[in-house]
Amino acid sequence: MDRVKWQRILTLLPICLALTFSLTAMGSSHWCEGIRRTTKPLCQDLLGGVNCIHFSRASSSTGRRHDNSQAVQYIWETGDDKFIQRRFHAGLWQSCEESLNSTGERCRCFPGIVPTEGQGVLWLSIGAEILGIILMLTGVVLLGFSVSCHSPGCSWLTVDASVAILLVLAGLLGMVAHMMYTTSFQITVNLGPEDWRPQTWDYGWSYCLAWGSFALCMAVSVAIMSRYATAHAETPRALKGSPFPQRNTPQPGASKQVWHTGAVPHAVGQVFVSVAGHCPPGAGSKVSMC
Repeated sequence: MDRVKWQRILTLLPICLALTFSLTAMGSSHWCEGIRRTTKPLCQDLLGGVNCIHFSRASSSTGRRHDNSQAVQYIWETGDDKFIQRRFHAGLWQSCEESLNSTGERCRCFPGIVPTEGQGVLWLSIGAEILGIILMLTGVVLLGFSVSCHSPGCSWLTVDASVAILLVLAGLLGMVAHMMYTTSFQITVNLGPEDWRPQTWDYGWSYCLAWGSFALCMAVSVAIMSRYATAHAETPRALKGSPFPQRNTPQPGASKQVWHTGAVPHAVGQVFVSVAGHCPPGAGSKVSMC
C-alpha cells in the first residue's frame, strides 16, 4: 500500500472517533449533572418510623383506635434535616433522578420539561446535532471510498477538499448546537417546573464528548487542507517533468540571416568573426562585434 493511502487511513480513524463521540453524546443523558433538594415524604408506617411518631386516641371502653383521620404525626426534623439530596442527570432526550429508596432512577422526557421559552432553542440544538452527524458520516463515506478506490481516474485532491469542507461545517454545527443546548438548559433551570429545578449542577461527560468531537473535526479538517495545499502546489512541478529550464532554439529566419552575414553566433560578450571561405565572391569580409 502506498504512502497516500496510508495517510488517508490515518485520517479516517480520528473522523470515525469524532463520529462515535457525537453519537454517544447524543444518545446519552449525562450532558448536565447535579443535585436536587427535595422534601422528605411523611412517614407512611403507622407503627412509627425512625424520625416520626404516630399517635392516635383509643377508646376507653373498647381499647380500639379510631380511623386514621384522627391520627397525629410528630416529626422532630427541622431545617436541612427535612430535605434529602438526590442526584440527577439530563441530556437531549430525557432527565433522570434517583428514586427515594435509592434502588433505581425515575426518568422523564426532557423536551417536555423545558418551558415554552426554551423549546425552540432545544429543537434547533437537536437539529444541528443531527445535521452535523450526517455531514461527518458523509465525510467518512467519501474518505473510505477514496481509500478503497484503485482506479487511476480517482481524483484524490477533490476528495480531500470535499472532506475538509464537510468536517468544518460539521464542527461549526456541533459548536452552535452545544451552545444552544446550554442556553435551553439554563432557561429550564430558571423557569422549569418546581419539582425538577436543581440546586446545583455542572456539565457531565457526554457534554465533554460532544466538545471532543468538535475538536477532532476541526483538527482533521486543518490537516487535510494542509495536505491538499501541499499536493496542489507540487502538481505543476510534476507536470513539467524536468526541473531544468528549456533552452531557446534559434528560429529559421534568424539562422538564414546569420548565413547571409557569415557570422557564427557565440556566447554573449564574444567576437563574431566571419569566415571568408563561406562568403559569396566579391563580398568583403565582415567582422561583427557584440
